[in-house]
Amino acid sequence: MLGPNGAGKSTTIGMISGLIKPQSGSIMIGEVNMLQAPKQAQRYIGIVPQEIALYLKMTARENLMFWGRMYGLKGQQLKQRVAEVLQIIGLEDRANDKVGAYSGGMKRRVNIGAAILHEPQLLIMDEPTVGIDPQSRNHILQTVKQLNEQGMTIIYTSHYMEEVEYLCTRIGIIDHGKLLAEGSIEQLQQLVGNATTIHIHLEEAVEDEQDLLAKLVTLCEGRSFTIKESVITTLSNEPQTVLVRILPLLEAEHITISKIDIQKPNLETVFLHLTGRSLRD
Repeated sequence: MLGPNGAGKSTTIGMISGLIKPQSGSIMIGEVNMLQAPKQAQRYIGIVPQEIALYLKMTARENLMFWGRMYGLKGQQLKQRVAEVLQIIGLEDRANDKVGAYSGGMKRRVNIGAAILHEPQLLIMDEPTVGIDPQSRNHILQTVKQLNEQGMTIIYTSHYMEEVEYLCTRIGIIDHGKLLAEGSIEQLQQLVGNATTIHIHLEEAVEDEQDLLAKLVTLCEGRSFTIKESVITTLSNEPQTVLVRILPLLEAEHITISKIDIQKPNLETVFLHLTGRSLRD
């Protein structure tokens, strides 16, 4: 599930998990209606929140034992499942260390472990790899792949296009609380056809971005442009034609270009086409 900040991803997750009541429509978790039987529906769900939801003064094993009891596990079943989860998240050798001494990536792995203890049918993961080391990130991505291959449905939100392209079989793009498009990567890429993304990197920030944007739009007959962190971005089926038009304008405005990138259609192109902004905006 892709969307810029404020698009409605967290609200959607809140509704699916029964924390926020939708204004209309219904939510089915398997055969159970979340609005009519929320406690029953929530038994089928595991949630990996964006923030760490662990007790830092407890060990990883103690955290998992605690959350396992919250899910109704007990006795030998609980001990066995905690041992299995520790193996899945790759922390058997650090199981008796306090979570507060873990790296950010290791904490996130325990976070995931707590969410899958009860073997949910649906796992919701809200940006689980933000701000972590590459090793933990790779381990999390592999774990997600394996869980999905074993039959678990996963809803995954991310700011990293490469993660989405690697993991997801079906993608929804959300902005301003609306689902703009949904489908496989191949289906979404068909929405932009042969459109390429043009990134013009400037040596310095533009003093009046709005004035420059207005001039670019007028010059290119309504084509959409964005400027962020000294980079002008637009989409076009004929990038050379667009550049021939706008480069003289930039020269006249005494704006110096450091480099120009022209990228073939990809998921980022689709996102920019549908929302008019990049995923990180």
